[in-house]
Amino acid sequence: MSINQSGWRPEMGNSGNGCGGPATYTGNRALMLEEPLLFEIGKLSNTGLDIEEVKAPASRLGGLERKADIGLPGLSEPETVRHYTRLSRQNYAIDLGLFPLGSCTMKHNPRLNERVARMPGFADIHPLQPVDTVQGALEVIHQLAHWLVTLTGMHSVAMSPKAGAHGELCGILAIRAALEARGDTRSVILVPESAHGTNPATAAFAGYKVENIPATKDGRVDLAALQERLGPDVAAVMITNPNTCGLFERDMKAISDAVHAAGALVYCDGANFNAIVGRVRPGDLGVDAMHINLHKTFSTPHGGGGPGSGPVVFSEALTSFAPLPFVEKTADGFALVEEETAGEHHARSFGRMVAFHGQMGMFTRALAYILSHGADGLKQVAEDAVLNANYILRSLEDVLDAPFAASGPCMHEAIFSDAGLAEGFTTLDIAKALIDEGYHPMTMYFPLVVHGAMLVEPTETESKDTLDQFIGALRSVAERAKAGDEALKGAPYYAPRRRLDETQAARKPVLVWNEPQQAEAAE
Repeated sequence: MSINQSGWRPEMGNSGNGCGGPATYTGNRALMLEEPLLFEIGKLSNTGLDIEEVKAPASRLGGLERKADIGLPGLSEPETVRHYTRLSRQNYAIDLGLFPLGSCTMKHNPRLNERVARMPGFADIHPLQPVDTVQGALEVIHQLAHWLVTLTGMHSVAMSPKAGAHGELCGILAIRAALEARGDTRSVILVPESAHGTNPATAAFAGYKVENIPATKDGRVDLAALQERLGPDVAAVMITNPNTCGLFERDMKAISDAVHAAGALVYCDGANFNAIVGRVRPGDLGVDAMHINLHKTFSTPHGGGGPGSGPVVFSEALTSFAPLPFVEKTADGFALVEEETAGEHHARSFGRMVAFHGQMGMFTRALAYILSHGADGLKQVAEDAVLNANYILRSLEDVLDAPFAASGPCMHEAIFSDAGLAEGFTTLDIAKALIDEGYHPMTMYFPLVVHGAMLVEPTETESKDTLDQFIGALRSVAERAKAGDEALKGAPYYAPRRRLDETQAARKPVLVWNEPQQAEAAE
């Protein structure tokens, strides 16, 4: 029996990459191209480039040099390019369609921002260049910092954290430094169950004990439970607002007042800032520290793409404890301050988060986004994001259980549960069927406070026609799940790969490729 490079046998049909229709010799289905591993395409004995044999120089590795072949297959340039191009066709992207991942803010990135980030002087900047050669770049950082402080109503900002969780750690370390400076040793951080999952992880990483604060039936922080738990051992509260149930914390100011009265500080997870940018200033709500995901709110490539960026804004109480470095405007231009100063800013800095100044490309994109939208445009971003989420919520609440629909309008994301599905059918079945409809599934099983959660965030960049098509697809799948359509158990049928045994894939992953004869011998 013959086997081609992809491992396909004639009797298999196209079971590896979909179903239906006659089998093809190649395993391809028209433009849905079957793509084997690099090891199956290339040969270990080949090279993609002819190189003359040269005399090996004397080794300086002290006996640590490689003793055997590296074990990588050799491919020509066309083979290599085709391999990765074909793989890219099997990927989903925001440039292909709506990306409904809740809590991720997968929105369109304006090409203007990408073009600006690629301008000479930004794209080719090096962190070790002399300061007098990067004045424009430092001005970009300084100006972006100004707008982040203005939009949040805070006192200062640390630009260097690389992403959301990194920003969380920055904020918690500043809080710890502020408490230690007043001789106050506290050991507990309170985290509401409606907060992002990285919040308790960050608190634990910083050495704190984490305690949970329950949510009310309407999906918000239980203020009474929080007030009852506050005490001299509580260092801070980490709260996500809007929270992971897609709801605005109406008691945010009361929460902050209670925390401050107990001598603690307030950290706000700003990952969902896209829902309130231009509408609400967290500083007005008593927040002491909050990270901002530039790669979510201000149009930086997000999700499997470029690096993130998580600047942290601080209240006046924490400004002097913020990390280094920071950009300062002087009479001679802009300076990158890398040592503690006796002035107002960073006088008692807890140190550094990164080696240099942060993500320059992300700063450039974010500032381009802010300046091109303006104050009225940023306000509309939040309004349209909230409008789109509520349109999805109200369009589907009759066919999917929406546990907080009675709590009032949602913010940037709508949440549904698996309640009401036929026995034996789960959120996973709905998600897999959505792949056949041409969509990346929504966020599943998060937040944990909702059983079988389906968290949908359409963002502001989707049109009503696009939303209507997605709503129709999700409604169709949900109706099939409620009716007990057994065909859902096999979805997806049209994806490059069929449904995996995800439990076994997680517990017994195959991480090493072996040549077929080796694998057969092992069996």
